[in-house]
Amino acid sequence: MTVTSPSRPSRTRASRAIRTRGGFSFRFEPRAILSTLLLIAAALSMGVVLIGSGDFPMSPGDVVRTLLGNGTSSQEFIVTELRVPRVVVAVLVGAALGASGAVFQSISRNPLGSPDVIGFGQGATAGALVVIVLFKGNAFAVTGGALVGCLLTGAAVYFLAWKRGVHGFRLVLVGIGAAAMLTALNHYLITKASIVDATRATVWMTGSLDGRGWEQAWPLLGVCVVLIPLVLGHGRSLRMMEMGDDAAYALGVSVERARLVLMLSAVLLIAVATAAAGPIAFVALSAPQLARRLTRSPGANLGASVCMGATLLVIADWVAQQAFGDTQLPVGVVTGVLGGCYLLWLLVTERKAGRI
Repeated sequence: MTVTSPSRPSRTRASRAIRTRGGFSFRFEPRAILSTLLLIAAALSMGVVLIGSGDFPMSPGDVVRTLLGNGTSSQEFIVTELRVPRVVVAVLVGAALGASGAVFQSISRNPLGSPDVIGFGQGATAGALVVIVLFKGNAFAVTGGALVGCLLTGAAVYFLAWKRGVHGFRLVLVGIGAAAMLTALNHYLITKASIVDATRATVWMTGSLDGRGWEQAWPLLGVCVVLIPLVLGHGRSLRMMEMGDDAAYALGVSVERARLVLMLSAVLLIAVATAAAGPIAFVALSAPQLARRLTRSPGANLGASVCMGATLLVIADWVAQQAFGDTQLPVGVVTGVLGGCYLLWLLVTERKAGRI
């Protein structure tokens, strides 16, 4: 095995290419790996703090002892049945949003090419509202409606953006148009709903982790275990595609096949995340950008984006529960406020750079 370093090291990153005798090679970036490990540690630490928060407070030591099976019966019930499922859902939803945001921003080559900007979150919301308002469906039916709505929106945006391939600029424009139409549809459905259904729909549209249990965690875990490694496995193809379709073809990438697999995986991730917790805004937009700034590495930064999304949502849920005294906010309110501020900063930065 040989290790080669670039002859002209970058000011922003230090990377190495590792090649084996069998022809396998991969890039080794110490800063990116360290950043990802720190994000994992931060997510786990905040998860322990979040589990210990609430009406029955517990110290981090008590939480760890309980998780290891050494707690009292009351601690076991509170931790394993009430609080751990919520934290698991927060981590998985954040990871799914981070992965899907990184995929769409890389494919569109646009920092604003996020699922909640180009219509997929609105599509899931429309599906859920149709079930709530028109069919008076239960929680399981609402979850199914959100999944179907997001998948239909993803298919529609993909085919409308197709013209001898799907290119980033068309994808963003079609997605923004779809988001506008779906937002209007959602408002129309709210106006036609009864006061009870409108209240129920509004609560769901805010995005919340309240009451989330193992029944939401296990399906979400199954989808993430399959799709997130699939997305990570296409990281090299995604990096090649960022240089343009012609360059990717020349480097041996089956561009349309890779793009279709990545987009389908990202749509499924955003669909299951939205079905589990509602449309939580701006995590998919901000997680990949923050991950890139932390790692100082070009490309999609898929692994760091996944970990950043999980960390952001766990921190946002802690803020929603603890920062306002006895008043607990839905986590979607916190991510919306913080994400809106980040979006304004991003727009100003892109404008000063002359990219918009």
